[in-house]
Amino acid sequence: MQIICRRGEEMKKKIVGVILILGIIFSFSGCVNKSNENDGEKLRVGVTINPLKDFTEAIGGDKVEVFSIIPDGSDAHSFDPKPKDLKDLINTNMFVYNGLGMEEWIDSVLNTVEGKDIKIVEASNGIKPISISEEDHEHEEGDEDHGHEHGGNDPHMWLSLSDATKQAENIKNSLVEMDPENKDYYESNYEKLKQDFANLQNEYKSNFQEITNKDFVTGHAAFAYLCRDFGLTQKSIADVFGEGELTPKNLETLINYCKENNVKVIFSESTASAKESETLAREVGAKVEKIYSLETKEDDKSYLEGMKYNLETIYNSLKN
Repeated sequence: MQIICRRGEEMKKKIVGVILILGIIFSFSGCVNKSNENDGEKLRVGVTINPLKDFTEAIGGDKVEVFSIIPDGSDAHSFDPKPKDLKDLINTNMFVYNGLGMEEWIDSVLNTVEGKDIKIVEASNGIKPISISEEDHEHEEGDEDHGHEHGGNDPHMWLSLSDATKQAENIKNSLVEMDPENKDYYESNYEKLKQDFANLQNEYKSNFQEITNKDFVTGHAAFAYLCRDFGLTQKSIADVFGEGELTPKNLETLINYCKENNVKVIFSESTASAKESETLAREVGAKVEKIYSLETKEDDKSYLEGMKYNLETIYNSLKN
């Protein structure tokens, strides 16, 4: 209980800090002219996570200037905005965030920019969320000493190509609304991106249908939307928010799962503990391989390159 209260106090302090920071920053916003207004210059678009940056750049092309307020390598769940991370929002035309709890600090940002001339886009609008239920967590009852309550929705919908298409559509519609003169340009770029997503999904849908093994294990339960697309099942060490640890009880459960489902690969992401994936792999005679949650840019891969790598790596682990 003390740990829960302490985490709650830390989150409260973080939110208050964000409000104070943004209050100072936006108090000067009236002195700044937006760079694109009626002069043919680029729309400035701020985003949170890297997939949204990729989508906006692909659709907006040379009509947009896109930046992320979350530095590469940072965890969007626990990101603590600083003045240097937020100052660019003063001169922004559009702000795109994922939603569904991915950015825990977002309400304080949205409350502060309310009434400013900034288009706000929640990229998850219109997507059917996957709920987080008690049985989705492989953690002991006593391990609930973190700031997230069981329940709510999984925010990792960009790891579904079909849901990523909807996120891209939401971004495209907002760009068209802000810059109707370039509607055809945005529509054309979106259609190309949509086709790229569909081609990759169709390729691996066929591949996964040909194999009988559908179960894999990851360090972080981020892949439920990918599983929904391809009829797969994930088991994980850490929960949806990258929290939880490999207790003796959890380890025993996962060892049994791996043996029952002939799991030969344990996947590890940068947002999860590689050490725990290695521990589990040793216990079941499996190997550890990298997989990308893609919320931040890694190994200089684009969203599509990262998704293709993920699908190919998962497929190869299951077909053997």
